[in-house]
Amino acid sequence: MAEEKIFRSPRKRGRVAVLLSGRGSNFRAIHDAMAEGKINAGVVAVVSNRAEAPGLQTASERGLEALYLDPKACASKEAYDEAIVAELKKREIDLVCLAGYMKIVTPLFCQAFRNQIMNIHPALLPSFPGLHAQKQAVDYGVRYSGATVHFVSEEVDGGPIILQAVVPVYQDDTEETLADRILVWEHKIYPEAVRLYFEGKLEVRGRKVYILE
Repeated sequence: MAEEKIFRSPRKRGRVAVLLSGRGSNFRAIHDAMAEGKINAGVVAVVSNRAEAPGLQTASERGLEALYLDPKACASKEAYDEAIVAELKKREIDLVCLAGYMKIVTPLFCQAFRNQIMNIHPALLPSFPGLHAQKQAVDYGVRYSGATVHFVSEEVDGGPIILQAVVPVYQDDTEETLADRILVWEHKIYPEAVRLYFEGKLEVRGRKVYILE
């Protein structure tokens, strides 16, 4: 029987890159927590696949490097991720935070930053993976949904779960009203997951994440 591989997050001052495609509200929540001294890390670069992403403007206003990489300039998804990985490696990034990044990362990206990529999903994974998770929850008629911070793996929305928050689904909820309530919790648990990471308190064993004391 093969020995189980164990990964433990580093206890250090970390260098973070944020990938986003839109407004970047989770990016702001993470960066605010850093500015308040709650996370032992700093955002080194904010990267987007969309030149007009509001999150890039926010990054510039906050004095952070805002980097647009054009997917059309690359021959394939793998080539695009290769270009991103090269930029991140150049900046010695310790952790990549996907914050509303509307592209599926390739296995190449996952392998380059194994247990170093986090994502937040607006549902209680493994329920309702993929797009429009809030609409899926409302349409299915579940009583509870929520948010999940997880490590990114080759399986879409299938990596080891770090933190979750439970949010009730009301009978008159729409996709939009549920999304708004879930977003409040996203802004709480994503910075918390990053904090735990750089305090050396996350240990990955197989597909389980243990939070250490």
